[in-house]
Amino acid sequence: MDFAVSALRHPPTAIRSPVPCDSLPARSAKPASLSWVSSFPAINISTATLPSAPLTKDSFIRSAWTRRSRSEAAKKPNKKSWRQRTDMYMRPFLLNVFFSKRFIHAKVMHRGTSKVISVATTNAKDLRNSLPSLTDNNACRVIGQLIAERSKEADVYAMAYEPRKDERIEGKLGIVIDTIKENGIIFVPL
Repeated sequence: MDFAVSALRHPPTAIRSPVPCDSLPARSAKPASLSWVSSFPAINISTATLPSAPLTKDSFIRSAWTRRSRSEAAKKPNKKSWRQRTDMYMRPFLLNVFFSKRFIHAKVMHRGTSKVISVATTNAKDLRNSLPSLTDNNACRVIGQLIAERSKEADVYAMAYEPRKDERIEGKLGIVIDTIKENGIIFVPL
């Protein structure tokens, strides 16, 4: 205990610093300010305005409307072009018709976002009880008419149908599509 108390009362001799004391800045006894910002040196920044050149046609940036060169595309391969970014929103709405043994289902959906715009099926309560047959040509006409009406309510006046492999537009499918066309919907090619 006596050794620890004596060490506190008599500190060891000062360690020599490799930097001479004359080169270190002198510390004042009392700082001018206690804030952190005041410890930085003051820098004078001039706010003089630069002379501006007159605006010409070439002084505006037209980067959104210019096509990227091949070298720029090679530098940034993950950056999609304008067409690639907007193409899925420009595609037409897609008609999807499914015929089962008991019912007919049809829906119109947006290809890019997969949002369903309108749906009609003969399995609905009102059609199931009112139609004599849920799969005949009359049921196909009713489904086409309902799809056209509900699409117009959703402000969709044009759509497309993409047939499956080896599928021909005839018979019941032809009746559904013709009824939609007769009710004012335009079919556009894909």
